[in-house]
Amino acid sequence: MTYWRLHYHLIWATFEREPSITPEREKIFYGVLYNKAEELGVKIHAAGNIEDHAHVVASIPPKLAVADCVRHLKGASSYAINHMDGSDGKFKWQEGYGALSIGERSLEAVKEYAAKQKEHHRENKIIEVYERMEEDDA
Repeated sequence: MTYWRLHYHLIWATFEREPSITPEREKIFYGVLYNKAEELGVKIHAAGNIEDHAHVVASIPPKLAVADCVRHLKGASSYAINHMDGSDGKFKWQEGYGALSIGERSLEAVKEYAAKQKEHHRENKIIEVYERMEEDDA
């Protein structure tokens, strides 16, 4: 068995940053996120969101490209949200994502940051580098 410790902080947004992650959609998102991750052999350490974006702290095995992992997680979650009862079928994620590698020593702090997204945004205590999704983000 191969030894690996590859941790990532992944961030992606709703289409056009619309505040479309409702409490009902949030429940579907997390259920699918954890199920799809298990299917892929990905370990989710923490996840959090606000209405227009999500943060996921995960360990991704070296056999799976980060881009493929994110594609599967975004695709499965948007599909499920669009097929939930009462859905208008128009939910989608914005193209692209942010991915930061995390060392073992930083893992706990990043997990806490991701899990407490609502609190950090409400109190305006965000960490800019942890919020980036595009190269030209300031």
